[in-house]
Parts: sequence; C-alpha cells; structure tokens
Amino acid sequence: MASDGNKRVRVKLGERSYEILIGRGLIEQAATHFTVAKLGKRGIIIADTTVEPLYADKLVAALEDGGFSVKVLTIPAGELSKSLRQANRLLEKLPSLGLDRHSFVVGLGGGVAGDLAGFVAGTYLRGLPFVQVPTTLLAQVDSSVGGKTGVNLPQGKNLVGVFHQPRLVLADTGTLQTLPVRELRAGFAEAIKTGAIYDAKFFSWLEKNYRRVLRREPAELVETVRRCCEIKAAVVGADEREGGLRAILNFGHTIGHALEALADFTGLLHGEAVAIGMNCAARLSARHAGLPVVEAQRIVKLCKASGLPVVVGAGYNLPALYEAMRLDKKAVGGRLRFVLLKRLGKAVISDAITDADIEEVVHECR
Repeated sequence: MASDGNKRVRVKLGERSYEILIGRGLIEQAATHFTVAKLGKRGIIIADTTVEPLYADKLVAALEDGGFSVKVLTIPAGELSKSLRQANRLLEKLPSLGLDRHSFVVGLGGGVAGDLAGFVAGTYLRGLPFVQVPTTLLAQVDSSVGGKTGVNLPQGKNLVGVFHQPRLVLADTGTLQTLPVRELRAGFAEAIKTGAIYDAKFFSWLEKNYRRVLRREPAELVETVRRCCEIKAAVVGADEREGGLRAILNFGHTIGHALEALADFTGLLHGEAVAIGMNCAARLSARHAGLPVVEAQRIVKLCKASGLPVVVGAGYNLPALYEAMRLDKKAVGGRLRFVLLKRLGKAVISDAITDADIEEVVHECR
C-alpha cells in the first residue's frame, strides 16, 4: 500500500508509463495527482448524463482548487454514444475552448465515456494528454487501463479507434457505492475473466469473496480492482498493441461482442455479453484445449452465482451470429480467433474453432 493509503499499480511502457491509483476519495485528491503527472492547466472532462450530476462538479471543484481550468462536455448515457457521430460532435466543440497540445482530456464515467474520451484525446491535435477517472467496476478493472480507445460501428464494437495510453488512471472506489447493481455485476464479469485467463489463485479468491464484492465492501472492492489492474498492467506491458499475449484479454469476447452488436448495443450490458461468451468459451475449452470439465463448470457457476446471464437468447440466429463474429476486429483473414483455457489461469489463442463447434456450444447454451 502506498504511503497515502491508496493502492498503486504501474503500467510499464517506457516513456509512456503511468500509474493507476486505487482507493476511496481520489476524485477529491485529483489536483495533486494531475500535478504529479505534469499535466497542463487547461482541459475538458467528458462525462455522460448519468455520471455528470454525480461526480463532475466534485471533480471540477477539486481541479479548480488546484489551479486547473476545466470545462465539462456531456454525452447521452449508453453504448449508443460510443459512435463516430458523438465523437465528431465533441471534436467540433474543442477549437472554441482554447485547448493546445499541453491541454488534457478526462474520461469520467464508465467504459463508454472512457473509450470515447480517449478517442477524442488521441485524435485531436494528433494527440492530447488523457486521464481516466473510471466510476464503474467494469471500467476500473478493465477498460480504463491499456490505452485502447475507440467507437463502435453498426456492424460491430470498437471497429474505429487508436491506441492512446492515459497519463494517469484514478480509480476512486467510492464511486462504486452509487453504481446500479446490474452494472456492478456486469463489471464483476470482467474480474472473473481476468482470474480465469491469468491467475487461478485470484479466481479462487473471487469464488470465496464474490458476495462481499457485490455487497460493495470497501476492502474487497479495492482488492478486486487492484489485482485486475495488476494483471492487465503486466499483459499490456508485455504486449501493448495486441500482437500476441494481450489477445488473451478477449476471453468470452468473440461471441460476447457479436451478441452486443446483434442487440444493437442496447438491452445487453457488455459484462453480461462477456459472461454468456465465457460460458460458450469454457465449453469450447473443455473440448478443444484440455480445460478440465470441473474448471469449466466453476466459471459458469461463479457467473451464475454473481447474477450474470450465461444463456444465449433464442432470438439470436446462427448465421447472423457468425457474420457478426467475422466482422469483429479479432478475426484474422476471415478466420475466427478464440481465447481458450488449458486450465484456470492459462489461456491460449486458437483459430481452429469451426462453425460446427460454435453451433454446438450455442445450442448447449440456449
């Protein structure tokens, strides 16, 4: 634990290295951490209509007390804001705000606000400094770390984007107290994924402590975020641009992203789609990668116990699902790439999964 009481994880990327701070009250401490990160004195905060009334004024006050000048730009809540149209709307506002290449952009909120803000920061003036202030569990354990930014197209998730690492991530776990329980569970799906692909001991810890995490007990929330960030930092530090190892972070996402696209990015949260995808991927792993059946069952059992869906809805037809998966950026040369598990904590990449294999597990998961 750091001397200020916050947990700290460092993402080691040479001159683009940065710190993730995890703990309660970090929004109120923002000016101190922005100063340490050597950010300019002017910036914008991008937040959605749900988060803006909860935390934007608090963040603005903290920064202005520290001598920073910031303006809040608000976007509609929901995945539909993660679009080129919304990015263009934001970008067209920036020239009138007097930003220069030393100015910064803050993504305040969940994965949508963070990804969109990072995309805006990465493209305006060929790249502005960027800070993530994630307020959802999903964003704190996953999407705020690693520098992937982007927007969706109607055909699929994250098809337009840039790698643009943040200068700083402030994961204020106090914000999780206002998070709707469905969103909390959806974020927990990414924690389950992280343990499953990289750390069997952490997965076991989640099995023992999931009730405490979902009851928002502070110590368990901090530990969940800390370990997930530590794992993702190690993966990103070894493979920043997904040339190899980083692809393991997509466990459950090949089918999950396709389900989201077919639902028009409404009605199914990202973490919920990933939980369904993990059920399918765990079954494929047991058949094609040697994952013990009992370990595949543990993944599904933990998802169910956490209140997450694991069933592919009857409304999804297989041809549309195949097409959505092939449009996803994880496909290579038209072939689908699946992250499979040899065992809990050991992931591998496979492009040997056939349409027949997918059809079989999808029918099993209905």
